[in-house]
Amino acid sequence: MSNDSLTIPESTPANATWTATAASGPARRLPRAWVGLVLPLGLLLALEVAARLQLVPTYLAPPPSVVFATLFDLAGHGLLTHLGASVLRVLAGFTIGAGAGFLVAIAIGLSLTLERWVDPTFQALRAVPSLAWVPLLLLWLGIDETPKIVLIAIGAFFPVYLNVVSGLRNVDRKLVELGESYGLGAYQLVRRILLPASLPSLFTGLRTSLSLAWMFLVAAELIAATKGLGYLLTDGRETSRPDIVIAAILLLAVLGKLSDGLLKSIEMRALRWRDSYDEQLSKRTEKTA
Repeated sequence: MSNDSLTIPESTPANATWTATAASGPARRLPRAWVGLVLPLGLLLALEVAARLQLVPTYLAPPPSVVFATLFDLAGHGLLTHLGASVLRVLAGFTIGAGAGFLVAIAIGLSLTLERWVDPTFQALRAVPSLAWVPLLLLWLGIDETPKIVLIAIGAFFPVYLNVVSGLRNVDRKLVELGESYGLGAYQLVRRILLPASLPSLFTGLRTSLSLAWMFLVAAELIAATKGLGYLLTDGRETSRPDIVIAAILLLAVLGKLSDGLLKSIEMRALRWRDSYDEQLSKRTEKTA
């Protein structure tokens, strides 16, 4: 046998494939998982440098190092109490508001008559700013936890309502006709066809609702609150402590991102059956990375 025939490495493609697979494994996935931190960390670094060089007044915009020092100081003075109070309020208000929005959307999405009666009122109420509800809720419900949770629930209601109604109305008509041809009743039609087909819209509404719940939290904690992140914002303003104000804003941003990330992971698991452009784009990104 000639030397040329001996030098044909049959295992080279397999080795190359194994190397490429190994290179695209966890070692290369880890940087992609953390790439979202590049922008905020770069912004924090730029703010730190600008403050140290006195390009911005530190009494208005303290450097991030001072803000983090304030967070550590607050950690030993009841920060967990404030975090727990805010998280429980958001969780309660979001659950009530999103649940009510989902049920109302199902009823209205299946009835044009009900939509004509109810939807104009909902659209008008949706335009009312969050702070406009505060005086009325104080008069009606007092200054306990109830008005705070109700205000958050109001903010969480409308995104779920709008997106679920839109999702139900945009279900493929052929799927509905197919279900009716198989003799599915109204309840079975909703459970087996309409709801599964409108799940993407439902999750869009839930994620938007959750973000609004965090935004309405600040307005809710203006109602005679003695604990919570909204209370920290008010306390920092009244004591002229911008470091406390910025620290509370950072905590709101982090909690909002973590809760949205959790909801997004649930969405990805629930919608794995979809053959969407998003899935195709993800596969292309993994191949080219």
